[in-house]
Order: sequence, then structure tokens, then C-alpha cells
Amino acid sequence: MTTPHDLIGPQPRPSDEELAAMPTVRIPWQRPLPRKAPRPGAPLVVAALINTGWATLISVSAMILLVLTARFTLGQKPNGAEVTVALAGWLLAHGAPLTAPIGKLAVAPLAVTLLAAWRLSRAGVHTARGIGARGSGSVLTAAYVAGAIGIVYGVIGFAVGLVVDRPGLAVTPWRAGLHLLVVGAAAAFIGSLRITGAVRTIARATPQLFRDAIRTGVVGALMVLGAGAGLCGLAVALNGSDALELFRAFPSGVAGQAGVTMVCLAFAPNFAVWASAYLLGPGFVIGSGTVVRAGGVVIGEMPPLPVLAGIPHAPLDNVLSSMLAVPLLLGSVAGFLLVRRRLRPRRTRAGDTVLPTPNWWRMLGSAAVAGPVAGLVIGAMTLAGSGRLDGGKPFPVGAVAWQTALSAAVAIGLGAVLAVAAACGRRWISDRPH
Repeated sequence: MTTPHDLIGPQPRPSDEELAAMPTVRIPWQRPLPRKAPRPGAPLVVAALINTGWATLISVSAMILLVLTARFTLGQKPNGAEVTVALAGWLLAHGAPLTAPIGKLAVAPLAVTLLAAWRLSRAGVHTARGIGARGSGSVLTAAYVAGAIGIVYGVIGFAVGLVVDRPGLAVTPWRAGLHLLVVGAAAAFIGSLRITGAVRTIARATPQLFRDAIRTGVVGALMVLGAGAGLCGLAVALNGSDALELFRAFPSGVAGQAGVTMVCLAFAPNFAVWASAYLLGPGFVIGSGTVVRAGGVVIGEMPPLPVLAGIPHAPLDNVLSSMLAVPLLLGSVAGFLLVRRRLRPRRTRAGDTVLPTPNWWRMLGSAAVAGPVAGLVIGAMTLAGSGRLDGGKPFPVGAVAWQTALSAAVAIGLGAVLAVAAACGRRWISDRPH
């Protein structure tokens, strides 16, 4: 039987140029495969209990390690009381004051605080994922997750307060529970917002002026805090001989030196915040009668920590006083990043590159609002990293939150506005016909 193929005969293979010139064959759209029903997530209570318990275990273990190292610093052997002291310090890291034999303590070690907040944020991520809310975009679901973690964390704090509260080491259990509830809910809310995609939901409902202001203000605040940390490290390095003498003066040899190092690391974020307050102008106080400002320094009795060797003993001279312009410059950098982001070329869905039309008034408004945003961030960090001690007579330790926040708002906001105005003037000059 003769087939059509036999009548036509064999055809020569097309060349590569002919294949390239042939029209592309479009495959018709096919029906999508039916999606499998999503697996039911775990109950919210169970997920919150497991993830909050794990976050608590990590931060408490870090505090126990810190207390054990401190005991070795003093040349003492472990006697079983380290767990109680560590739990009390863990509550202190969440802002719950306690009364010890040396007096009332109300200064949180921010390194432990940040560790606990990070683990609580991860607990919010894992809990939202565990209940099947990943990518749901629901702000309400994120709030439920944060509330559940906050309640569990508050109950843990109340129970720990009951265990720690004893003669010689007093803690108010209900206050400890309240502090942990607030910290736990706030940190978990950040994580649950991110994993559920509710951040995009909130961003779509927020005007662009405020979106840019929040981002610019947070960036400016973080840069100022980073500058404070750099200033603290530079001051200790410049006074290395004094710091080394204090470091070697601790008992127990290597163990004592390791212990004081751990204590300095636990309070390292506090020192960075205080140095930021010094750069911003209000300054800080530490110890009995020690006041440190750019315009004047009064040195009194201080704890023998090597990091405190970097505290200046005299006001800044004319050259070093230029450091006070650092927050203004960093605010200008944040404003420049805002302009750069808004003028960045964008791609359309068709693949074309489009230069956006700048809205300078909106950018100026964002830069102005970025100042108060940065002030709130730095003020919150200052409030968390400062407090009062009562070793016979009460005295503050750290910086005044509202003064630091106000100075940060003015410096960063002014710097950002100047940067946007300069970019606007430069664009206006370049666009003028010559």
C-alpha cells in the first residue's frame, strides 16, 4: 500500500537559518492541574507553646552562661544558685526591675534583650507557618499569632517571677508577666507580619509619603546607632592602656578576664546607645556623679569595667567637636538614599525601562517625617538601654530618652530635608535650557 510519505519522498533537513526563520509554534494554554487541598495547620495554641518555649530556652541558656562566667570572674565555684540569678537577669533583660542585695537594678542588658526579641520574632514566623498562614496577607491572623505568643510568654514570665521572688532577690511576678507579654507580642508581631505577607497589605494601604518616611527614618536611626557603636570602640581603642589595666585587675586570671568580657558584651548595645546620645548632644550619666556631654564632663565613681576607660575626661576641642555633625551627615545620607530610590529607573511589564517623574514635594515631606520616625526608634532604644540603680542611693544610668529622641528627630530630619533639597536644586539646574 502506497502512503503519502512514499509519494512525496524523503525531504532534505532544513538548514539552521531556515529553522531560525520559521514562525514559532504557540502551544495552546492547557488547563491547570487541580490543586491539592492544603493540609490543615497545627492548632494555634500548640504552635505558640512549642515555639515560644524554644525561644525562651535559648535566651535563658544564654543568660545562664553569662552568670556562670561571671561567677568564675569572682573566683567562685558554682553552687546551684546560678539558675535563679540567671532567671532574674533574664527578667531584667525584659525591663522587669529586681531588688538584689546590692540594691535595686533596673538597667537591662540589651544584648540579651535583642537575642530574646530575635528568637521571639522567629517564633512568630514558625507559628504562623505552622498554622498554615504563610502568605495569607492577613493582618488579623498575624495579630492572633502575636497575641498567642505574647500570652504564653507572659505566663512564663509570671511563673519565673514566682520562682525568683524570694528573700534577697525580689521580683514582682505580675509586673514581670506584663513586661514579657508586651515584649513577646511586639517581637512576634514583626515576625508574623513578614511570613504572612501582611507587610505588603499594610504597605498598600499606607500613602507613599509615609512609607518612604518610615524607611528613611529607620535607616537614619540605625546609622546613628552604628556610629555610636563605632565611637565607643574607637574611644576604648584610644585608651587601650587604661582599659588593659582594668582588664588585668580582675581576679581569677583568664576566667576572670573572660567573665568581664562577657559582661561587657552583654551591655555592649547599651554603651552604643549612650555613645549615640553623646553624639546627638544630650550625653549620658553613669555611676555616681558621672556626667558625660560634649560640652562638659564630670567624672565620679564608676564600675571598674574596661569599656568605661573610653569615657572622655574633658570636653571636646574644636577639632573633635566636628563629630557632633555626624548625625546631621547621616541624616543627609538617608535622604540621599531616598532620592536615589525614587529616581531609580523602573521596568514595565513589557520590558521597557522608564525613568520615573520625581515628586519633589512628596520626597521633602517624607524627609521631614523621617526625623520623628528616627527619633522614636532611637528614643525607644535609649529608654530600653537606660534605667536606675539603687546601691545605697538611687542614681540614673544612661541617657534621657525624650531628650535623645528630640535631638535625633531634629538632626536626622534636617539632614534628610537638606539632602532632598540639594538633589532637587541640582536636577533643576541640570534641566534648565542653556
